[in-house]
Amino acid sequence: MTRLKTDLLVIGAGSGGLSVAAGASQMGANVILLEGHRMGGDCLNYGCVPSKALLAAAKAANAQTTTETFGIAEQTPDVDYAAVMEHVADVIAQIAPVDSQDRFEGLGVQVIREYGRFISSTEVQAGDHTIRARRIVVATGSSPLVPPIPGLEDVPYLTNETLFDLRERPKHLLIVGGGPIGMEMAQAHARLGSRVTVLEGAKALGRDDPDMTDIVLTRLREDGVRIVEGAQVSGVENAGDGLTVTTTDGQTFSGSHLLLAIGRKVNTDRLNLDAAGIETTRTGIRTDAAMRTTNRRVYAIGDAAGGLQFTHVAGYHAGVILRSALFGLPAKAQTAHIPWVTYTDPEIAQVGLTETEARARHGDRLEVAQFDYAHNDRAIAERKTTGFIKVMVAKGRPVGASIVGHQAGEIINLWALALANNMKMSQISAMVSPYPTYGELSKRAAGAYFSPKLFDSPRVKKVVGLVQRILP
Repeated sequence: MTRLKTDLLVIGAGSGGLSVAAGASQMGANVILLEGHRMGGDCLNYGCVPSKALLAAAKAANAQTTTETFGIAEQTPDVDYAAVMEHVADVIAQIAPVDSQDRFEGLGVQVIREYGRFISSTEVQAGDHTIRARRIVVATGSSPLVPPIPGLEDVPYLTNETLFDLRERPKHLLIVGGGPIGMEMAQAHARLGSRVTVLEGAKALGRDDPDMTDIVLTRLREDGVRIVEGAQVSGVENAGDGLTVTTTDGQTFSGSHLLLAIGRKVNTDRLNLDAAGIETTRTGIRTDAAMRTTNRRVYAIGDAAGGLQFTHVAGYHAGVILRSALFGLPAKAQTAHIPWVTYTDPEIAQVGLTETEARARHGDRLEVAQFDYAHNDRAIAERKTTGFIKVMVAKGRPVGASIVGHQAGEIINLWALALANNMKMSQISAMVSPYPTYGELSKRAAGAYFSPKLFDSPRVKKVVGLVQRILP
C-alpha cells in the first residue's frame, strides 16, 4: 500500500476535473488526479464531441437534399453509416491528446488510473494508494439514467455511452426521451436514413421557450421524425428481429433499436461519501454557493454538484473553486449568466430568463425585443431564414435571451457576455456589427428595443422639430 500526500486531489478526469487539475498544477499546487475509466469523461467520449460530430455528418447528408433553391440539382445521399461512425471516432481521437494522461503528467499532475473512495474526511483510497489531501474536488460527472421499465432487463438497449459503437444503421430507432439528447440523435439518424420515433412522457424540449421549440419540432417532423408526446412507457419486450415499446395508454411502437435518453444520474455510488461526512440531495452532492460540500475540505463541481449539466458549467465551476482552494479567496458560483444550446437544426440557444420566467419576475416592467432571421440579409442569402431572436429587458438591461435559428449557439455568446457583465441594451446597440453577418441579429434586436422609444415618441419628434427650427 502506497501512502501519498498532496495539496489538491481531483476525483474524475472529465471536463471539470481536468480544468481544475491543469489550472492548479500550473499555478504551483501539488495535484493528484484520479480516473478509473476514460480520460476526458463523458463529454469527449460519449457526449458533446461524438454527438456534434454525428450531427455534422447528418447536416452534410441533408445538405444534398436541400440545394434546389440555389439552382443545384438535389440528390439522395448515399450514407455509409459505418464510415460516418468512423468519422465520429476520428474526431474523438483528434481531441483526445488534449485530455490525455501524458499531457497532464507533462503539466506536473500525478495521474492515477483508479476510482477513488473516501475512507475519512481527508483521505481517499484509490487502488493500492491511500491519499491524504488538503483539499479534494469531486468531479465524477454523471451517467445515463436507466429507469426500471418492465422488461428492459431482457431487451438490448442503447444509451449515449453505447450508441457511438454502432456500425450498422438502425432501421427504425425508437428513442425514449424528448430532451436535447433525444432530439439531437433523432434528427441525426433521420437524416442518415433511419426511421425514427421519439416517445416523450411530457412535452418534447419542454425546458425551452415554446415559441422556439415549435419551430424545431416542426423541422424534425419535416425530416421524418415521428414525435409522440405524453407517451409514458410502461413496458418493453423483444419482438422478432426487434423490440416493442408499450405506453400507459395502450399504444405500441415497434423498432429495430432502442435508445434511452431520459436523463442523467450523478456518479456518486463508488465514493463512499458518508465516510467523509458529505451529504447528498435528490439531484447530486449538496454544495453551497462556493461549491463546498458539507465537508469544508471537499468541493463538488459539474454534474456531481447536481445543478446544470453542461460541460461549460463544469469548466466555470473549476475557475470558481481554484480561487478558493488555491488562494483562500471568497468565490461564489452563479447561474443567471449560464447559456445552453440544443444542437438541432435549427439550433435553440438560451441564456438567463425565458420570457415566461422574466414576466413572472419582472411583471409590467418587462419589455421584449424581437427580430426575425427573415429580415437578416446573410440569412436570406444562405436560405436560413427560419427563426428569430428574443431579448427580455428590465430597466434597460437584458435579463434573458432566447434564439432559435441557424448558428443560434454562436449568436448567444454576445448575450452571455452581456448578462455576465450586467451590460445595458445601449451598449449592445452601440456595437458595430460587420455586414452581412448573423451577428447583426443581436444589434437589430437591440434596435428593436429602442425603436419605439425613438420613432414612436411624440416627445422625441417634438424635440427634433424644435432643434430643426433653431439650427442655422
